[in-house]
Amino acid sequence: MTLKPIIVGIAGGSCSGKTTFLRRLSEFFNQDKSTVIWQDNYYIDQSSKFDKDGGAVNFDHPSAIDFEFLADQLSILKQGKSIDCPTYDFATHTRTSETIAISPRPIILVDGILIFHLERLRNLFDHRIYISAPEEVRFNRRLKRDTTERGRTAQGVHDQFYKQVAPMHNEFVTPTKQYAHRVINQDELASAFEETTNFLKMKIS
Repeated sequence: MTLKPIIVGIAGGSCSGKTTFLRRLSEFFNQDKSTVIWQDNYYIDQSSKFDKDGGAVNFDHPSAIDFEFLADQLSILKQGKSIDCPTYDFATHTRTSETIAISPRPIILVDGILIFHLERLRNLFDHRIYISAPEEVRFNRRLKRDTTERGRTAQGVHDQFYKQVAPMHNEFVTPTKQYAHRVINQDELASAFEETTNFLKMKIS
C-alpha cells in the first residue's frame, strides 16, 4: 500500500521559535516516522544582488522563494514518492548542483516564514501551525543568531530587520496567520507541543 503522509506546515516570523518547535517534533517522531523540508532550500538565485552584509537582497519577500517548485515537490511526496530536494548556498546565494534525496515518511514537517502565502502550497498542508512572537523578541533572537553564527554585524542585522524583515513580516507573514489551524503564542509552546504530538500520533496510528 502506498504511504500517504500527513504534511504539517510550521510558519511564523523569523526567529519566532518555529524552527525549534519543528526540530522538537522531528526528534520526537525520529527519522522513521518523520522528515523535514526547509523553505530556505527553495530560494531563487540572489547572487547578482547580494553584497557582504545583505544589501538589496530581500529574503523575506515571497518573490525570493520558488514556492511553485516547493508545491510540486510536496505533491510528489504526498503521492508516496521520493524527491530530490534542492540546496541553497547562503555564501554565494545560488542554488547548488547538489540535491538531498528525501523519501516520504508518515509525517512531513515543513518550515518557513511564508509557506502559507501561496494558496496552492498551503492547500497541501494537512495541518498548519503558526508560531507567534512579538517583534522585540524576534529581533533580539535574530541579532544574537546572526552575529554569533552567521558573521553578520550588529548594524547590518539591525538595518536588515527594520528595513526588510519587519515590514515584510507585517505585509506578508502576519496575514497568513488566518490560515493556520493552530496559532501558538510564546507562553503556550510547552502545552502546544504535547497537544501537537498527541494529534499527530493519532493521525498516523
